[in-house]
Amino acid sequence: MDDKHDGPITKDGIRLHTEADFEGMHRAGQVTARILDDIAEHVFPGQTTEELDHLITQMVEASGATSATIGYRGYQHASCISVNHVVCHGIPSNKVLKPGDILNIDVTVILDGWFGDSSRMYVAGELPRKAERLIQVTYDSLMLGIEAVRPGNTFGDIGHAIQSYVESQRMSVVRDFCGHGLGRVFHAPPNVLHYGRPGTGPRLEEGMFFTIEPMVNLGRPETKVLADDWTAVTRDKSLSAQFEHSIGVTASGFEIFTLSPAGKFHPTWR
Repeated sequence: MDDKHDGPITKDGIRLHTEADFEGMHRAGQVTARILDDIAEHVFPGQTTEELDHLITQMVEASGATSATIGYRGYQHASCISVNHVVCHGIPSNKVLKPGDILNIDVTVILDGWFGDSSRMYVAGELPRKAERLIQVTYDSLMLGIEAVRPGNTFGDIGHAIQSYVESQRMSVVRDFCGHGLGRVFHAPPNVLHYGRPGTGPRLEEGMFFTIEPMVNLGRPETKVLADDWTAVTRDKSLSAQFEHSIGVTASGFEIFTLSPAGKFHPTWR
């Protein structure tokens, strides 16, 4: 790592980045976003998550980036694909998608040393009404959390915006996983909780980079990790959904690095 580009670190251990760093994060974020756009046409009943991951691996290589997840803590895939009641970190396999299955695809690339991290929801075939509402609430909660991003606000403000909206819709926010700082590293301070009280936690400052990635369950919030040490599922087998953007704090608000170039961030946006 070339330290001459590294900005100061706050008392909470959060690195502050420069204007040039924003450009690097935007480029990496757009590579990830284009891959997530391009994979959409390959999600259909009869497809396997293993084949989706194979296609994503090819897309990462064709983009001139490298996968951040292949080899990360022994993980061997370019994506996590989480189907139905899988909350996150689903491992691609020969599992065949059935009509109405919903899935989250999470991709992180490294481009010129910068990490682009995003995930979004897809559906195999027609989107069931119950799942459609869950996906919409999850997406809306992400955007409400992002709208709370501005210098002077706190990370508790972000979590509160997400939690209060989700619970008003009679759904639950997963507590066991959170967003994270990133930049020229995959995971860094802070932990970005998707629940919390206004005015609590570290204060947001210009130059902070992090993900916001709420996981929302139709049932209760509790999860469990399966024997593979990766796959997290809802304990009550209820459906789960997740959306993730990588964010930078600007002087007046935020920049979303991982916006969909084709406007496909939501499965009903065709």
